[in-house]
Amino acid sequence: MDEKIIELVKSSKDKGLTLMQEQYSGLMHYIVRGILQNESDIEECISNICIKVWYSIESYSPEKGKFSTWLTVISRNTALNYMKSKYTEHDELKEETADTSSVEDGVLRREQAEELKCAIRTLSPEEQHIFYRKYYYLQRTSQIAAELGMTERSVEGRLYRLRKKLQKKLGGDFI
Repeated sequence: MDEKIIELVKSSKDKGLTLMQEQYSGLMHYIVRGILQNESDIEECISNICIKVWYSIESYSPEKGKFSTWLTVISRNTALNYMKSKYTEHDELKEETADTSSVEDGVLRREQAEELKCAIRTLSPEEQHIFYRKYYYLQRTSQIAAELGMTERSVEGRLYRLRKKLQKKLGGDFI
């Protein structure tokens, strides 16, 4: 099914986006709802996701990962960018901070991100799942608890222990 969606979107046919929405609407809404609360914002963000897929489909590579993973990243980033643009009160502050990072800062951030990814891979699959839901998909603790059949307190405790475990693995530099 993914190959058909990709082929149709690449050939600039609306049917490809329609098929993608039929197949992945639930996934996109699930991710976006974890970040945005307002229903009209969610729908506008979903539309923005479809536009991004339309324009960036050529950058998708099956060798790098599944289509659903690629779509998940686009959905998350689009929702975060939407939230930032919609709810940032000080545009001047954005402009001032945009040019303050140096090349060295960018290299350092990428190296730290890679170290963090390696440390996360050492966690159990269940720990990784909780970590990504909280810190990558930005889900509320109550949502994680409800969907995993846990109490909020137990999720908070697990997250605290995960942060401590990662902090120990990374030498206390990150968290």
